[in-house]
Amino acid sequence: GMMAAITAARNNNKVTLIEKNEKLGKKLFITGKGRCNFTNAGDEEDIFNSIVTNKKFMYSSLRGFSNYDCMGFFDELGLKFKIERGNRVFPESDHSSDVIGALSRQMKKLGVNVLLNTQVVAVNEGKGEFAGVVVKDASGQKEIKGDACVIATGGNSYSSTGSTGDGYRFAKSIGHSGPLKVREEWEELLMGLSLKNIEVTFYDGDKKVFTDFGEMLFTHFGVSGPVILSASSVITGIVKERPVRLSIDLKPAITDEQLDERILRDFSKEQNKAFKNSLDELLPKKLIPVIVMQSGIKPEKKVNEVTREERQRLVKLLKNFDMTVTSTRGFNEAIITQGGVNVKEINPSTMESKLVKNIYFAGEVIDVDAVTGGFNLQVAWSTAYAAASHIQ
Repeated sequence: GMMAAITAARNNNKVTLIEKNEKLGKKLFITGKGRCNFTNAGDEEDIFNSIVTNKKFMYSSLRGFSNYDCMGFFDELGLKFKIERGNRVFPESDHSSDVIGALSRQMKKLGVNVLLNTQVVAVNEGKGEFAGVVVKDASGQKEIKGDACVIATGGNSYSSTGSTGDGYRFAKSIGHSGPLKVREEWEELLMGLSLKNIEVTFYDGDKKVFTDFGEMLFTHFGVSGPVILSASSVITGIVKERPVRLSIDLKPAITDEQLDERILRDFSKEQNKAFKNSLDELLPKKLIPVIVMQSGIKPEKKVNEVTREERQRLVKLLKNFDMTVTSTRGFNEAIITQGGVNVKEINPSTMESKLVKNIYFAGEVIDVDAVTGGFNLQVAWSTAYAAASHIQ
């Protein structure tokens, strides 16, 4: 939010930053165990390879404001910093408050109007474009009109910092969609697993409502990734009324018969192997215990004793790995929120909503995740810079 305010103000815009906390940068304050690992000094390849979800979406904004631009920006603001193991960049003082202070001083210098203890209740639009925001403070509620709005509310992690998913609510209110939550408890065992070349089909009862081929990701609350986000806009309306069945074909390139032959081949290699140890060549390691559990075949059973009927049950499971989608939201207390506003609904070079003109998104509210090491903050700086640079 502060980066967007500074960039917009430098471009001669009149800027108001609305903050519901009593001070700025509360979440920045706790990053890097209070030391604020504000970027990473690796090369371009390091940065891109550290983005886990929706890497391609980030190409344009990272090129527009790279990690080197970020270091230059803070250097210009007088922040002394150092580079530690893994190319992590920290303020020399080891105090995140110095990063926040540098940003605050720059905003003051540029005349940014900062409203603390002020909550945005709603983001209004009219005729498909941004109209204003409704805010609430100690004196009550009022509307602030404006020409453009950057939603930089963070995700829904560390809610004590005020990061309580408001941005998702605003995005939803103007028609944006997000990731999907599932009912099955075993899903948690798959967290972080990415599946490539799979086919997903969503069913409302017996009716097929959406199908797609590609890549998906298991998160700590459900499923996300490209094929899921494509589906979410179709699924959202139905899920409000009733659960939807998600069926994943883990091996869409081969028929049931070919898959059965493949399993037989794997089984015949070591006939005395226990079933639970026989699927290494067929499936990702993380998925095996869940498949074994779901198959109903005893884990210790020798593969040469697995019956034809049991094998066919396994084939059916691999071609129809089912789960129940119960809602389009669900974020827990992680420091990085996985999931967020569907990137297909945001212009990657400007961060502008494709659904409502002059509304932009920046940072964790977008469905982009990176590994730790300063990369998530770099995503935040780059998307904020892209958004604010395109506000006329």
